[in-house]
Amino acid sequence: MPTRLSNFKPDPGNDTPLYLQVANKLAAGIAAGDWRGNDALPSERALADLLAISRVSVRKAIDMLCERGMLNRKRGSGTYITPKRVPPLSRLTSFSEELRRRGFTAGSRWLQRSTGLAEPLESLSLGLSPNAPVARLKSLRTADDIVMAIQTSTIPALYLADPQRVTGSLYAYLEACGTLPMRALQQIRAINASPEQARLTNVKVGAALLHMTRVSYLENGAAVELTQSFWRSDFIEFVAESR
Repeated sequence: MPTRLSNFKPDPGNDTPLYLQVANKLAAGIAAGDWRGNDALPSERALADLLAISRVSVRKAIDMLCERGMLNRKRGSGTYITPKRVPPLSRLTSFSEELRRRGFTAGSRWLQRSTGLAEPLESLSLGLSPNAPVARLKSLRTADDIVMAIQTSTIPALYLADPQRVTGSLYAYLEACGTLPMRALQQIRAINASPEQARLTNVKVGAALLHMTRVSYLENGAAVELTQSFWRSDFIEFVAESR
C-alpha cells in the first residue's frame, strides 16, 4: 500500500486544501477498488512523511473519509478500509440473510411498529382497497453496528395483523407464516438526504442516498410487501448481471 499511496501526493500549487486533495484521491482509489475491505492504512505519521504534508492535514483527510464511512478507526489498532456490502439484485433475500452470507452481523433498530390504514401509494402498490388495514415497520438497518439504511415496510394486515410480533427479520417471520415472497420488483434512484434522513444515517444534509422501492409477491401473485429503503451510497452498491 505505501507504494500506491505515494502516487496520491497533493499538489501544493493547487488552490484546493491539501487535506481535501488527499481525501479525494484516497476516496477515488477506494471506489476504484485499489484496496480491499479491511486493508489497513499506514499510521498518520507514516502517511504524513510519505505524502510530504503535515499530520494535521492527514488527520483531517482521514476524519473526512471516516465521516463518509469509507474508512473506520479501531481504537488501539489503526485505520482500515471499510468493506463494501454488495447485495445482488438477481436473488431475492432478506437484508439479514444477505449480510450473514457475507460474514457480517446484521441488525435492526426499530423506529416504528404500528398499524393503520393504507395510504394511496400503499394501496396502489399492494393492490389493496382504499383505506385497507396495514402494518408498518420502520427501522434502521445496520451491518456490524454501522447504520446502512432507513427502511420502511408496509404489509397488508391479512399477512401481519400485529407488527409487534416481528422481532427480527421480517422475511424469517413471513417464512414461518408460510407467506415468504417468491419474487420482487425493485426501482432504484438517487436522492439527496433530508435533515431527518441525514441525522438517522449519520451523513451530511444533501448527501447522496439510494432510494430503493421494492414490491414483493407471493407465488400466487399477491403483493405481500412494499418496502422503501434509503441506503447510504458510500457503503452500498448494487450489481445487476445481464445475460
